[in-house]
Amino acid sequence: MKKYTLFFSTLFFISVSFLCKAQNPIIQTKYTADPAPFVYKDTVFLYVSHDEEDAGPGMGKFLMKDWLLYTSVDMVNWTDHGVVASLKDFNWGKQDNGAWAPQCIERNGKFYLYCPIHMIGIGVLVADSPYGPFKDPLGKPLIKNSMDDIDPSVYIDDDKQAYLYWGNPKVYHVKLSEYMISFKGDIVAEQMTIAEFGKRDGHQKRATQYEEGPWFYKRNNLYYMAFASTCCPEGIGYSMSKSPTGPWEYKGSIMDGDSRSSGNHPGIIDYKGKSYLFGFNFRLNFMITDKHHERRSVCVEEFQYNTDGTIPKLLWWSETGVKPAGVLNPFIRTEAETIAWSQGLKTIKGVNGMYVTDIDNGDYIKIQAVDFGKGARKFEASIASVSPDAAIEIHLDSPTGALLGVLKIKTTGGKWVSQSCTVKKHVGIHDLYFVFKRASKGLFDYDWWKFTK
Repeated sequence: MKKYTLFFSTLFFISVSFLCKAQNPIIQTKYTADPAPFVYKDTVFLYVSHDEEDAGPGMGKFLMKDWLLYTSVDMVNWTDHGVVASLKDFNWGKQDNGAWAPQCIERNGKFYLYCPIHMIGIGVLVADSPYGPFKDPLGKPLIKNSMDDIDPSVYIDDDKQAYLYWGNPKVYHVKLSEYMISFKGDIVAEQMTIAEFGKRDGHQKRATQYEEGPWFYKRNNLYYMAFASTCCPEGIGYSMSKSPTGPWEYKGSIMDGDSRSSGNHPGIIDYKGKSYLFGFNFRLNFMITDKHHERRSVCVEEFQYNTDGTIPKLLWWSETGVKPAGVLNPFIRTEAETIAWSQGLKTIKGVNGMYVTDIDNGDYIKIQAVDFGKGARKFEASIASVSPDAAIEIHLDSPTGALLGVLKIKTTGGKWVSQSCTVKKHVGIHDLYFVFKRASKGLFDYDWWKFTK
């Protein structure tokens, strides 16, 4: 059974209006965790770890084989680029589990993806594009220091010196070389003092709030280290410094832990004049079952720094998420796997790239803040179909909102064919819904779409 078929049939009592407002978690077609957002050329590149659907039941049964990439130019519609790297890219990491929290950075036209393999070390992959392909230049771990070698966070300071932070339950840092694939000097273990990382009450083994998942960055000449704090459940705490190497001063909780999520992992960026906190919860898992399984889902919230640079405490991840930081142009080709919210379907990578598949009757895709301007007259989509009696209904603002048109899908013998239909003229900015209809034996895949003025 598809993972969301059960979810939506079980929660049939949830109103359509509620689902229309849903925005967190930001990815619904896969389980994602450990967000590492990275702004490059006006696009947010979001690298995430990936919880497999067939992981074992219960707490701690992680099954993680690869890292995924999503992009957005408006913070609400995320395009799925599939697997960007995997354990198979490291010939020294010969295991089929343990692809934990990554982070990517650009330097001199090269892109460096730092990837921990649980219990083995931290590797680095290099590419000429943020989309990959990524290759291992070392053939060995970059960091193999201790059992704490997880959750790398990388930053290049204004003086061009790059730093790598990582660790659980301790936190370490090292200065990276100019070429980003080696380090200079000794690995430094931070002093885990209460003043630097906060006091943890009622815990015999760890005195401080720091748990794991450091996120190291600089803003307005102040250095920040956000981290997963306490356990379990994990919240998000942070410390600040006037130096990239400390000493750090604990500033408090950004988000308190919540029983709805055992873990967390921060990622913080500024984008288009706004500040965003990424993390994860278990909302999709708990929509299906009340039992905890390691199947996490990335979320995002907007926030504003205080005047002194400190970060206010945020409430737990909302279900409505953030407001659009832009609009989507429907008159250029848009990949079908560009999604704000979806029901039921999945995405998969084929020979020619990603596409939407596993579509059932009533499934839908929501695209948020679509600017139709003075209106559209025609809708075109690339479809691969092996059966008749399928259609795409095009609605505005909800799955049952104003109907623009219906694309009745023709059989293509499984080949990708562009098909089109006329649509009613509608102006302005709206949320767009593609609602999929098909007979019980109908089947089609969906690659891209666009409107014509």
